[in-house]
Amino acid sequence: MRKLLPVSAMLLCTALLAVNSTAETLPEKSVSAPAAAKEPQAKPAAISPEDTVAKIDTTTITRKELDRALSVLVAQNRIQQGSTPEAMKEAQKSALEQLVFAELIYQQGMKVAPADLEKQVEFKMAQNKSKFGTPAEFEAALKDSAITENELAAISRKDIVITNYIETKIAPSIAVTDEEIKKFYEDNKAGLVEEPQVKASHILIGVDSAAAPVVKAEAKAKAEAILKELKGGKDFAEAAKANSTCPSKDQGGDLGFFGKGQMVPAFEQAAFSMKPGELSDVVETQFGYHIIKVTEKKESDPPKLEELKDKITAFLKGQKTQKAVFDHVTKLRKESKVEILL
Repeated sequence: MRKLLPVSAMLLCTALLAVNSTAETLPEKSVSAPAAAKEPQAKPAAISPEDTVAKIDTTTITRKELDRALSVLVAQNRIQQGSTPEAMKEAQKSALEQLVFAELIYQQGMKVAPADLEKQVEFKMAQNKSKFGTPAEFEAALKDSAITENELAAISRKDIVITNYIETKIAPSIAVTDEEIKKFYEDNKAGLVEEPQVKASHILIGVDSAAAPVVKAEAKAKAEAILKELKGGKDFAEAAKANSTCPSKDQGGDLGFFGKGQMVPAFEQAAFSMKPGELSDVVETQFGYHIIKVTEKKESDPPKLEELKDKITAFLKGQKTQKAVFDHVTKLRKESKVEILL
């Protein structure tokens, strides 16, 4: 079944993953609780979805919200299905902490919420509904994900408020210096090096590797004759279109860029040993006889700092923003009355 369209992701805030991810993809239904012990032992008290598992000042977090957040962690493989009870208990604790963090920053965000908040929520909900052919399909998706339309709207509202708060109150104060950019580049330059590549064209006179010697000799002779014409000035692309048995003949023999390990050894060795513009001798492989022309080479030099500056800046700002959000919400928690009731 088609999933509901994600609401906008909260900016670099992994501490708020559970709330955001619930809005992104409706989670799978929670794993059922273990069966009650047999009589004559007393059955454990039923856990209601509306039971309160945490309080933040006057706001509550319910068992249903926690189960939904936990199922998101499972769906995202942050924990594995069938994990030990101890692991599931830790995951539940982590999910609840994320919900508490989300609520704390949401409460702050509501103090500076966008003036058109409800219009933004309506737009997000309309986007969700537009992905389904009929209202009935949308309702079925809600039911399958154990969430109501009002709950989805509330999650969307929370996501919009939190994102707005981070983008307007936290992110603008984050700066990245040229020194930090340069240091990151130098520290990671070795990992930025790309493997050398060549761009080449070829003409293949195909022959089966198990063909009789006389058949192979004829094919090789034809390749050598074509090579002689090329050295005499014949256009390579025209010769490829007229003679090559490789599908690349339709592009004049052009194979595009390729790195080491992508071609058979004999072909690769010849191509990487040549300079742009050079023609190879006739090269034999299991496919037949090739004439190779290298047209361009990319050496294994790392990209220049100038080429990566914008990406590095965005990455470093993202890291700093993530830490700033965490530090900010940690401070909010110390200033608020938080009760964990599990």
